[in-house]
Amino acid sequence: MAQWRKASPDTVYSVEEIQARLAAELPKWTFEDGWIRRKYRTSGWKATLMVVNTVGHLAEAAWHHPDLNVSYAFVTVKLQNHAAKGITDKDFALAAKIESVVMWQPGADPDSGLEGTPDDPRFKYLKYD
Repeated sequence: MAQWRKASPDTVYSVEEIQARLAAELPKWTFEDGWIRRKYRTSGWKATLMVVNTVGHLAEAAWHHPDLNVSYAFVTVKLQNHAAKGITDKDFALAAKIESVVMWQPGADPDSGLEGTPDDPRFKYLKYD
């Protein structure tokens, strides 16, 4: 992992720093219109609600709240530190936690002891990247 400048929790990163950090740490996330964002594709409404509830739990626990765009088969998560009016370490930390939980695939880890969702359209709920 790259080392980033030491900053206070509300120090705003420059566009160049944001893009470099996303490329290094969160390659599926993008920077657009002042927000870091990620679209999670799902198999339908039930799965979309599971993603929304997961993001909601993580955000509330972190006391850092994203904007969400919710549709039948996707959820777009947008993060920005509203108080700081930009992207801070809080945004990167919450994005990393959301990414690790939402994209977790226990079946891909033979040591997890969990089989994961079957590779069957009746049971799949996320479209993993």
